[in-house]
Amino acid sequence: MDEFAYHESLVHPSLVKCALRGSPPKSVFIGGGGELATARECLRHKSIERVVMVDIDGKVIEVCKEFLPEWGGETVTSNPKFELVIGDAHAWMMNTKETFDVIIMDISDPIEAGPGIALYTKEFYEHALTRLNEGGVFVTQAGTADAVPPSHAINGERDTSCYGPINNTLRAVFDCVIPYSTNIPSFGGDWGYIMAFQSPPGKDKAVAEQEWKFPTNTNVIDDLIEQQIEGGANALGLYDGVSHINMFALTKALRKLLEKDDRIMTKANPVFMY
Repeated sequence: MDEFAYHESLVHPSLVKCALRGSPPKSVFIGGGGELATARECLRHKSIERVVMVDIDGKVIEVCKEFLPEWGGETVTSNPKFELVIGDAHAWMMNTKETFDVIIMDISDPIEAGPGIALYTKEFYEHALTRLNEGGVFVTQAGTADAVPPSHAINGERDTSCYGPINNTLRAVFDCVIPYSTNIPSFGGDWGYIMAFQSPPGKDKAVAEQEWKFPTNTNVIDDLIEQQIEGGANALGLYDGVSHINMFALTKALRKLLEKDDRIMTKANPVFMY
């Protein structure tokens, strides 16, 4: 089972990035995440004191606890650092006064018939930025991100995925926005994620992005994994310094596709996957 590839990719780059600032992350908000594996990965970090997960479907959580206990199950839900809220993640985030070191959106794709679209808009990202502590990191799953995009995208037609629009929308709000991807065989290809954070004072945004994507020494990532995560590298199946470089090195074809896309997702003008 390759679920670890999806969840490690979603969680650990953002928490390790947060730790890199010199103050390891203590608090995480998870939007969605009903399978509990995203929370499982967050709780591996020694510095974590609080994980709040808001998922709209309590039945999914109960089913996963019963039939997929290795994804987190009772070990996660009984952890005193974990708080589960059954409800609307958008409404919860819009109403909370709490701030977090990391915000992780492990939500359904922005399909027209689904509830997730409100969590991909510029308006939501603007509010999410106010719920991040200084030096905090926002990350969202972002749908398919094929290393070799389909022909209709390469030929200049509108791509039916939302990787480009999510990237553009976050870039309209945050200083630093970094798309990355991981191959997940059970998903049928490469899956996209997008990380966003504010540039440190006095540092050029492009430099801040580049330093994180491609550290001059991958031992920086490996050392943080050993320091931050219970069990260190042995606890993880995918993420390490070398895999980090691979995740952030998008193919030429995908980079060109992102460069061509100028769509931004707003409440008034949503972009749907099909």
